[in-house]
Amino acid sequence: MGQILIDCTNMTPANVLVLFVTLGVFLTAVGCYEPLVKLAGSGATVPLTGFGYTMAKGTIEAIREKGLIGALTGGIAAASAGIASAVFFGYIAALVSKPGDKN
Repeated sequence: MGQILIDCTNMTPANVLVLFVTLGVFLTAVGCYEPLVKLAGSGATVPLTGFGYTMAKGTIEAIREKGLIGALTGGIAAASAGIASAVFFGYIAALVSKPGDKN
């Protein structure tokens, strides 16, 4: 779907990334993403829309527990394991890979 959006519109990959994460948050907010997660499991929680789902779900739960401050901390706390592993493995890949000019 992302490749089709890039090929058929003027959207950049960054625009598509933001669109998918925002779509995951929106679908979670209106209650449409939870049934998809129950049906597809990891297939629905791993892609970019799943990242939006995780952040939205974490925010909702943190608001219930902590009130308004949960709106600021819940999404990042819920997605912290994924964010930390992405940073860690990105760092490892940067150490292992050989930088070079593409020319």
